[in-house]
Amino acid sequence: METFGEYIRKIREQRNMPLRKLAALLDIDQSTLSKIERNERHFSKELVPKLSLAFDLNCNELTVKFLSDRITYELKDEELGIEALKVAEKQIEYFQKKQHSNG
Repeated sequence: METFGEYIRKIREQRNMPLRKLAALLDIDQSTLSKIERNERHFSKELVPKLSLAFDLNCNELTVKFLSDRITYELKDEELGIEALKVAEKQIEYFQKKQHSNG
């Protein structure tokens, strides 16, 4: 499995897009993008739609990939990470149901 940063690098390289061009499309510094691709910095959720447009990728699928990477980063070193993830899934379902019934 690859990280979100590694995924960005792979897609960028497959499309022969220079780092500087993608950085310009995302409106971020080239060195920042380089650090994201090397997993030294984290990607911002606000950039996901721009990345989707730049690569003509499904924004929802890209968002899921981004969110799963963030969750993994937070829980990867936790002994009870998988158990916490299962509980969190139930909590998310509860809050979403509650939100829909109030909306």
